[in-house]
Amino acid sequence: MSNSVFQNVIVQLREVSDRVFGVIDTDGYVVSCTDPALLGERWTDAALKVANTSENVVTFGQKTFKAITSNTNCFEYAVFCTGIDKDAKSACVMAYIALNDAKTFYEEKHDRGTFVKNIIMDNILPGDIYIRAKELHFATDAPRAVFLVRQLGHADVATVDVLSGMFPDKTQDFVLSINETDIAVVKQIAPSTTAEELEKLAQSMEDTLKNELFIKSVIGFGTVAEHLRSLADSYKEAQTAIDVGKVFDTEKSIINYENLGIGRLIYQLPTTLCDIFLSEVFKKNSIDSLDQETLFTINKFFENNLNVSETSRKLFVHRNTLVYRLEKIKKLTGLDLREFDHAIVFKVALMVRKYLSSRDLH
Repeated sequence: MSNSVFQNVIVQLREVSDRVFGVIDTDGYVVSCTDPALLGERWTDAALKVANTSENVVTFGQKTFKAITSNTNCFEYAVFCTGIDKDAKSACVMAYIALNDAKTFYEEKHDRGTFVKNIIMDNILPGDIYIRAKELHFATDAPRAVFLVRQLGHADVATVDVLSGMFPDKTQDFVLSINETDIAVVKQIAPSTTAEELEKLAQSMEDTLKNELFIKSVIGFGTVAEHLRSLADSYKEAQTAIDVGKVFDTEKSIINYENLGIGRLIYQLPTTLCDIFLSEVFKKNSIDSLDQETLFTINKFFENNLNVSETSRKLFVHRNTLVYRLEKIKKLTGLDLREFDHAIVFKVALMVRKYLSSRDLH
């Protein structure tokens, strides 16, 4: 960060008070001050005291200090003013407010990561995206992929650093902490990048977290954003991919929004409509009347594309045994799974039931 940002505020403070105001960095160097003679001096002990105290305001060597912290609550700078009396503390706090605001404004204006995070979180107006992108010399039309990495079980603060190490180009790729468990990765890609390549990249992220931090994760990614303003949509798609995958593809850890299929539609349906659909499909008996063995048979039948011979071979049962089970299902539900239209209805019904069960758990 440019020290001139602090100096502009410091100059104004000199006009309203006779006290000496300034800023030191984490090493104790005076990086900005109303007294130019102090610039460049190093106050190591003062910096250590500020860094190692939980107090709001500290005094050291006839000066009062207050820390300016980063987004992760780490000591980055400290404001100081001469004197240790009550008025000095008040003056130091007021200087801190002005200097901290200047720092925040500078970072929000010039930090590309903050800019990208504001876009994907819908915290910036579409018209302002063009203006800010121009200020930051940010390419607006470059294709970008948005991945959402969700840590399962336990989360580790080191996850952001590990993922950042995988994307060293800080001008084009961004690793952004969203909350305790979620991390967004926005990567600029070549126009010819395929979905398979994006999946391999996601797999690489998952493997790295597993091997280095022993963290289990699930990663969703949306359609490629061809423009900066599309990043928010791609991020929402990545969220949807994880949420829908959690219901319909519990075995998958890498989920592409474009491969969600009918599950994406079902996930958006109201539960009342789902209940009506199930009651209309299963007029004879509820789907819950089917035992686990029958449901397992049905799923195997679908996995083998409604092929009786192949399914019976995979189930290690005689073909006639499978036919008998299918007839039993027909009597119970009124649906003959050997007929394509009936099979489609039954498949959708199973997914709707799964969706309703997931909603009941929340």
